Amino acid sequence: MPVYFSPEVVTPEFQVLNVVDAKEKALGNVAFLFDEKKLYVYGILEDEEVGADFKDIVTPYVKGLSKARPGIEVYSCLYIGCKKITLNTDEEEEE
Repeated sequence: MPVYFSPEVVTPEFQVLNVVDAKEKALGNVAFLFDEKKLYVYGILEDEEVGADFKDIVTPYVKGLSKARPGIEVYSCLYIGCKKITLNTDEEEEE
């Protein structure tokens, strides 16, 4: 079952996005906080069954936001159920 972002609040300083399924059922949320040289990402997904889809939409979204501010450092704290996950980094992709 695919998941999507549904914007809750979007400002130049931060974004709060709901994670929803095709029926617009809330499954979790993600918050992005922008600093001059840092991007903080915090999110939680309650439904572990769509965890791979969650990671598949968060990873390119963060990469896209990073391109808007070259040299930005990304700090993330993401959970699927009770398990903390990490985003793919450039080093992981090169291996």
